[in-house]
Amino acid sequence: MSAGTWSSQSTHLLEQTRRRCARYLQSLEHRPVCPDAAALAKLQRLDEPLPAGPSAAEDTLALLDEIVSPATMAMAGPRFFGFVIGGSLPAALAANWLAGVWDQNAAFAAPTPGVARLEQIALRWLLELFDLPADAAGGFVTGATMANFTALAAARHAVLASAGWNVEADGLFGAPPITVIVGEEAHPSLLKALGMLGLGRRRITRVAVDDQGRMRPDALPSIAGPSILCLQAGNVNSGACDPFEALIDVGHRRKAWVHIDAAFGLWAKVSERHRALLAGVEAADSWATDAHKWLNVPYDSGVALVRDARALRSAMAVTAEYLPSSGAERNPCDYTPELSRRARGVEVWAALHSLGRLGLVELVQRNCAQAREFAARLAAAGYTVLNEVVLNQVLVSFGDAERTRRVVAALQAEGTCWCGITVWQGRTAMRISISNWSTRDSDVERSVAVMLRLARAEGVAADKDAAR
Repeated sequence: MSAGTWSSQSTHLLEQTRRRCARYLQSLEHRPVCPDAAALAKLQRLDEPLPAGPSAAEDTLALLDEIVSPATMAMAGPRFFGFVIGGSLPAALAANWLAGVWDQNAAFAAPTPGVARLEQIALRWLLELFDLPADAAGGFVTGATMANFTALAAARHAVLASAGWNVEADGLFGAPPITVIVGEEAHPSLLKALGMLGLGRRRITRVAVDDQGRMRPDALPSIAGPSILCLQAGNVNSGACDPFEALIDVGHRRKAWVHIDAAFGLWAKVSERHRALLAGVEAADSWATDAHKWLNVPYDSGVALVRDARALRSAMAVTAEYLPSSGAERNPCDYTPELSRRARGVEVWAALHSLGRLGLVELVQRNCAQAREFAARLAAAGYTVLNEVVLNQVLVSFGDAERTRRVVAALQAEGTCWCGITVWQGRTAMRISISNWSTRDSDVERSVAVMLRLARAEGVAADKDAAR
């Protein structure tokens, strides 16, 4: 493709893209959530040698849509309950497209003042929503793994600086050891972040949890020297939150940095019905969350928030003679691992602006009510709900592990909705996660009906096998 300007031909391509995207979104209402075997088989058509010459952009777009679109999981739709992820709010998706057209390298404020200002405003709004310190710092990153990484890098800097060690300059060789404490049910993304930071996945201290996965304050070990205490807002299985007031108080009295892995749980703080679960969370030193979960922005979008702005900037800032300086303006790259990156904060700003506080409250409360409805209907039918449904997570057992696995496999193949499978505290369960803005009560009703039909059929089949 030769160099050129954005002509009417290019505009026509974008219009084609709009039509194809609109058609895909409209299909989410009636298509099976999972792709069928025929769609997956067609993916082989893409496995060809690198083309020797250029193709028309329209042909490339058509190939993508005609082959890949049918082979996607309908994660953006209202009945995907497999992971704790949202769809894309219309305003956030449109902003994502616009940000792609802007194509801004959102590292420095001076060359990209518009998106830098949007990110600064979005950060302020998030701090207000979560009732966190107004002078806390933050960075827009790819997701919870990098949000944990970013916040814990600030923690590593701070606890070693208090011991007289400059980890950014001198590394970890010879540094005072850092004690890292996590709950037994800490999310793998937190452990991955600790591993990337050189703090290790196996050398951490694990603390016992209760029957909902909450860290037990009475099980905390002694804390001395440079220490990081990692707590959780929103257990990925049960939705439970650690008892923050007691744990943070103990951590701070023992001079530990307290970090909260709050990928989805932090969003519940906007709701008066649910914020008691997060009582005391604002007293922590750092927080990691995902915007592509309950805020429903497109992938990828995580947020790291740190009380001590200097610690975050010390861990992340980069300088070089050729790089621009914006004086008093906030340079986004001083608060994230990346230098070059897309302007993720644009979609966050758009989602918050379009929802407002009341819209976000309604979304969170509706999804939590839908989780309770799933639990109530399945329990009334005689199946076992394993967790206290405090947020948007429901764990259901249909009997023994094998029968539960068969019900989940049948549900995934049937296509009305899609739920995952998990093993939690020794029990195999179907996991239902509700965090999509477009999930209606009718989607819950429709999904429950299929779950019950498949579970009854599996029960009949199992009884026949047992009688043989």
